[in-house]
Amino acid sequence: MGKLIVIEGLDGSGKGTQAKILFDTLEKQGRKVKKISFPVYDSDSSALVRMYLAGQFGSKPGDVNAYAASSFYAVDRFASFKADWEKLYNDDYVIIADRYTTSNGVHQCSKLDESLWEEFMDWLYDFEYNKMGIPAPDCVIYLDMSPAVSQKLLSGRYAGDESKKDIHEKDTEYLARSRQAARFCAEHDKWTVIRCDNGENPYTIEEIAQQVLDTVSTVIE
Repeated sequence: MGKLIVIEGLDGSGKGTQAKILFDTLEKQGRKVKKISFPVYDSDSSALVRMYLAGQFGSKPGDVNAYAASSFYAVDRFASFKADWEKLYNDDYVIIADRYTTSNGVHQCSKLDESLWEEFMDWLYDFEYNKMGIPAPDCVIYLDMSPAVSQKLLSGRYAGDESKKDIHEKDTEYLARSRQAARFCAEHDKWTVIRCDNGENPYTIEEIAQQVLDTVSTVIE
């Protein structure tokens, strides 16, 4: 059985960059490794996710309840697992996931009253890991970046064109609630938290990458 490493964080926290650096590093070490990312936007399995993020079910994230939205993402993950990486996982590959089930916890808990978060997380993990049968992570690394800094980075990504942001990225209040939810999830599930900024500016990619590698090395040895 392989190892599943999840890189988690809010929009603009550098998940994709860190997942790629980690993949390249492990590949150079001669390890069997595969990188995956969610949602899988070029797959039919993400159709409902794309409709949701484009605002076709409502202009605010809360227009789709936490359980319904979670099911959109869960189906996409199940399809990816069965079609793309199940055999590799069973062949002892290290699978690096840029987002995973854990993202449902981060983003969907923010739609619920805090008193319901633990109940939701229990439902979510049972739904995806037990009932749907996709693997649970061996390690979750949460890149903790303040919403103000991540918004700066997102604006740079889109060259200042705010219209390119999806309904999550546009809603700064939602992002702030998601960060609070992420901290709950990290504590609840013993994630490794890596701080990615000093409150005003991000730390360097290399500094963060070294912390990610140090964490992963203890899991896959």
